[in-house]
Amino acid sequence: MSHTLKHTPANCWQVYSSQEQRKAISDFAVRYIDFITQCKTERETVRWIRDRAREAGFSDDPQSPAFYRVLKDKSIILVRRGRRPLKEGLRVLGAHVDTPRLDLKQNPLYETCDLALAKTHYYGGLRKHQWFSRSLALHGVVVTQDGDKVNLRIGEEAEDPVFLIPDLLPHLASQQNEKKLSEAFEGEKMNVILGNDKAETSSAGGEIGEEASEEAERESIKKGVLQLLYARYGLTEEDLFSAELQLTPADPARSVGLDQSLVGGFGQDDRVCVFCGLQALLQESDPEYTQMALFWDKEEIGSEGATSARSMFFEYTLQELLETLEPGSRLSRVLANSRALSADVHGGLDPDHQDLHDPMNSSKLGYGPVFCKFTGHRGKLGANDATAEYVAWLRSLLNSKGIPWQMAEIGKVDAGGGGTVAKHLAVYGMDIIDCGPSVLGMHSPFELTSKADIYATYQAFRAFLE
Repeated sequence: MSHTLKHTPANCWQVYSSQEQRKAISDFAVRYIDFITQCKTERETVRWIRDRAREAGFSDDPQSPAFYRVLKDKSIILVRRGRRPLKEGLRVLGAHVDTPRLDLKQNPLYETCDLALAKTHYYGGLRKHQWFSRSLALHGVVVTQDGDKVNLRIGEEAEDPVFLIPDLLPHLASQQNEKKLSEAFEGEKMNVILGNDKAETSSAGGEIGEEASEEAERESIKKGVLQLLYARYGLTEEDLFSAELQLTPADPARSVGLDQSLVGGFGQDDRVCVFCGLQALLQESDPEYTQMALFWDKEEIGSEGATSARSMFFEYTLQELLETLEPGSRLSRVLANSRALSADVHGGLDPDHQDLHDPMNSSKLGYGPVFCKFTGHRGKLGANDATAEYVAWLRSLLNSKGIPWQMAEIGKVDAGGGGTVAKHLAVYGMDIIDCGPSVLGMHSPFELTSKADIYATYQAFRAFLE
């Protein structure tokens, strides 16, 4: 067996050079662009996954060979039974469905300067200045005290209004310009404008139709907004206490570049891995090992909460499967024998900020999915660190199928870092590593990926699940 002494990562565009392969990349990207345009919140994403799974024959019956389980409309697990018994382990792929955004506070509405506004609280590690003076859409659910759910999606259609957080004009920004970026843009001042119309408000207020004339003038613009919410959706201000409303960019995902080789869009961290993982799972109807795809919420805030990777959702679901299918098998043995991918994106080498990267250990767009052996920051704090044996197995797997891949870490040693869900599965003793495409502008309202990387990531996930 011959060996190449020097390693040179393969460029996806050169590997996938035939007309047939280029068409497959383009067709896959078209479907992906539609997905991230339609799915901008965790609830929308889980609903989309559930619908695609049902179309593919998945059932909520744990005895079914293709099984799914949804938790609180924010996380979902898909299982396809393999030929080998569960006690020999699973092939697990975990990705997250949440993304940095702006949430409306529970008591959001107020009026000032003859404008109606809503207060927000940012979610996840975003850069606040990127959210000013850009068109925003309102997504989410409001649950009334009677238990009725009202889904809102305003700002995504051409005829819809959009929303805006105004930026400070440069003529008055001299003091702001002198501040550090982290201090110049305050989270408490990220208030979104809802309206300006001093409409008649005689029917607005605590109970419809009980507003005195002098009271009608005070906060009349806010009351006009409440009138619209009631007229269109049957909602009152108190209903907003039991709401989950998010502001996302109103822009659709788009092809980027003269050659249209890139995808720009909101929430690619980590919905690109969600899409690739789901498509890979749906392709194999008779796998050797049982496949499990975990699509979790709350990764961007440390995987805390009932719908996160740190919850017991995964463990409870697997225990139910064992009790149903293999009552004599031990959960600990199944977990220890399993192999997993933490399907998450990687920060690519930024052409304008190369000084923050170690070029020898950085990923580049167009070179396939990135294996990140360890995560964390600085001294590998908070890291999962994959074993050498597991990395070798994955290298061999992808090389045998001609799938391009690369190995990297995030930035220079003391420049920062980040974490994923990998460490939350590693505690069970299973082999796991981070794997996903490179992204530029990660956590921004318009992230950038390569179409060839997306396709190669799908192929890598499919090879792993097979």
